[in-house]
Amino acid sequence: MSLVVLKLGGSVVTDKDEPETVDEAGLAAAADAVASLAESGQVVVVHGGGSFGHHHAADHGVSSETGTHDAAGVRAIHDAMKRLNDAVLDALSERGVAALPVHPLSAGARKEDGSLSLPLAATETMLAEGFVPVLHGDVIAHAGEGATIVSGDDLVVSLASGLGADRVGLCSTVPGVLDTDGEVIPEITAFEDAAEALGGSESTDVTGGMAAKVRKLLALGAPAHVFGPDGLSAFVAGESPGTVIRGE
Repeated sequence: MSLVVLKLGGSVVTDKDEPETVDEAGLAAAADAVASLAESGQVVVVHGGGSFGHHHAADHGVSSETGTHDAAGVRAIHDAMKRLNDAVLDALSERGVAALPVHPLSAGARKEDGSLSLPLAATETMLAEGFVPVLHGDVIAHAGEGATIVSGDDLVVSLASGLGADRVGLCSTVPGVLDTDGEVIPEITAFEDAAEALGGSESTDVTGGMAAKVRKLLALGAPAHVFGPDGLSAFVAGESPGTVIRGE
């Protein structure tokens, strides 16, 4: 049975400029896509923080590299992400998807060098038993730093490589990785292919934006598709919307 890892960007399922606001239409379309994928194979869903996690992380000065030992701050970020996770789970449940949460704070950790350790036994067993695991960007214990942010993109890389995913999709609010003229770059096999065009994300994003996303996906060593909401149905149908990133 084929395994798909699908990342739903926080900007797809939330209004990133309005704190803790779900984009109902965006979430509905994403949940429809997951339901379709789940009918024909195994699916692991990862969603970003959007207006839930990022604003709290920024308030507490926490990023993927800058940590905190303030437990109240860690809980504020994590609790916000759980509220969004609940909204995603509810949308999937309404469509008959057997979705269950996997919270990274309780499941993994970062080593001193920042590398992510994400044990996959729970996720693997959920898949084997017919469930759809749903992970999310989160705070995570980080050796020497207290707790830092783990992005959905980091989780996608760990999941796809550790589980041997057949396909990887990353849906964000842009139609792919764009060049300096605003056109979609069809394929990236090295960071230099897109280095000139990659900038930061306009809204508050504590996980590094598109440049970080491309670097992480190149490190995956397997094809990954970056596309916008309009490309979701094509991805579900097995097509290759947006940009294909193939690590060498």
